[in-house]
Amino acid sequence: MKKIKLTTILTVILASLLVVACGKVMITGRNQLLLYNQGDITALSDQAYTEIMSESKISTNRAHNATVKKVGEDLTRAVESYLAKNGWQKEAEGLDWKYEVIENDQVNAFCLPNGKIVFYEGIMKITNTPDLVAVVMGHEIAHALAKHGNERMSQEVMMGMAGQAISAFIGSEDQKKQMIFQVAFGLGSQLGVLLPYSRKHEYEADRLGLIIMAMAGYDINVAPGFWEKTSKGGANQSDFFSTHPSDEKRVAEIKKIMPEAAKYKPVKN
Repeated sequence: MKKIKLTTILTVILASLLVVACGKVMITGRNQLLLYNQGDITALSDQAYTEIMSESKISTNRAHNATVKKVGEDLTRAVESYLAKNGWQKEAEGLDWKYEVIENDQVNAFCLPNGKIVFYEGIMKITNTPDLVAVVMGHEIAHALAKHGNERMSQEVMMGMAGQAISAFIGSEDQKKQMIFQVAFGLGSQLGVLLPYSRKHEYEADRLGLIIMAMAGYDINVAPGFWEKTSKGGANQSDFFSTHPSDEKRVAEIKKIMPEAAKYKPVKN
């Protein structure tokens, strides 16, 4: 009897959550389930970022640092201006943008859900122009703005993949939230390498990333070629390409998005 009651209570609670915890992705308009508030996501991301950076060394390559910082500032400034003009400032809440390059030969880059962006020196070999840096940067920024991290954690809770996921959400203890975060992102298994996002999230980040690039005035025409290269053997050669899997279908979708993204280019006076 008690088991039935508990099941009923959990069903009612989860049904209520589905009603009140729905969000909508900027620009794409896709509905999403967001069970966590941005404060929780930011706090957990801050802890992860501190851990990653404490075990990493900042690059001394001035050119790399300057390029990543400039591109990052250009893209985030452009997108925040767009959000302000459209009354969507809330989409950037909890995002404290920061851009770092660390000494590591891995071909990798990521953006945590708090807006902290890290490029590895290894990826600078294939993003050797500001436009190519913008391809990667726009994609990573898009994941943060679209709240894919929150959505991923929420999916873990709903699927129960973290063992005590449901009780972790209901209990709201910091330790349990941390467990969900670690499971959702896989940060505990290999420092600084996030688990792959779902194909749905990757496609959405491709679309939003191109739009963000265009907003900042970067050349979106270099994007298809960049992702095309990743579909020709790159996926087996680096952490970045394994967590950002590319194939012909994805490249074709990117090419379809190009005309839409081009509409966001700043008008030259």
